[in-house]
Amino acid sequence: MLTFAKSTSEVYVPDGVAVADALARTTHLAIGAHQDDLEIMAAEGILACFGRSDAWFTGVVVTNGAGSPREGLYANYTDEDMQKVRRREQKKAAVVGEYSAVLFLDYSSSETKSPACDETVKDLAAVIDAARPEVIYTHNLADKHPTHVAVALRTIAAIRSLPREARPKRLLGCEVWRDLDWLSDRDKVIFRLDEHENIATALVGLFDSQVAGGKRYDLATMGRRRANAKYLDSHGTDTAQLVNFGMDLTPLLDDDGPSPVELVAAHIQRFADDVQSMLATLG
Repeated sequence: MLTFAKSTSEVYVPDGVAVADALARTTHLAIGAHQDDLEIMAAEGILACFGRSDAWFTGVVVTNGAGSPREGLYANYTDEDMQKVRRREQKKAAVVGEYSAVLFLDYSSSETKSPACDETVKDLAAVIDAARPEVIYTHNLADKHPTHVAVALRTIAAIRSLPREARPKRLLGCEVWRDLDWLSDRDKVIFRLDEHENIATALVGLFDSQVAGGKRYDLATMGRRRANAKYLDSHGTDTAQLVNFGMDLTPLLDDDGPSPVELVAAHIQRFADDVQSMLATLG
């Protein structure tokens, strides 16, 4: 049986099967910092599993969501109130998206960002070992939100703490607080999201405390996907109407692979090289 560091942690299984079974059937796992990050960044995994019995999506929310901005109906909500609301919203998304499970680890953002707090790594390692998914989605390492980057780093550390046979085949960093259009085309992982657009739209809209509370993530998320698809290829017709981009973090799963800093620095250098090459050629 899984046990986590926080007594307030929770595992929610929408269809009521045993937790061990819900994790064991998981093929696609997403690890996000906050409630609604899963739906914004890991739509490929959610939609790949939707309506199927041979593929299952599970989400992990690392933080408690206490520090979110709020206005309107939620303007006078305390941090404790917001934690309850956001957990309830995440459970609604798990039902609508037909998730296998969603896990709430319930750390504060400050705990998550602290390298000294190794409980987050241990909790994540336990989840990954129990689920043994084929692919894991998390935040990209160039995200501008520090808690997002911290979650990505803790995820990498958790995976690398496991034996090779327990590690996923792929680890993908996804878009939330910085998109990945800047990646060189050869480095982009392209998530085509045309199927079940109605479900994808509904999932982000379920987080009313964010959407009505001052942040129209629903409009921004779907707008980004349309813009990514439209501007993907300047010399060809569109091959998709909705696209998210990913950063391939799979090389970091190898004990002898690059460090996170080295991997991101290489991406940035290739982007700089592409821009400088075009300027030199055309100038």
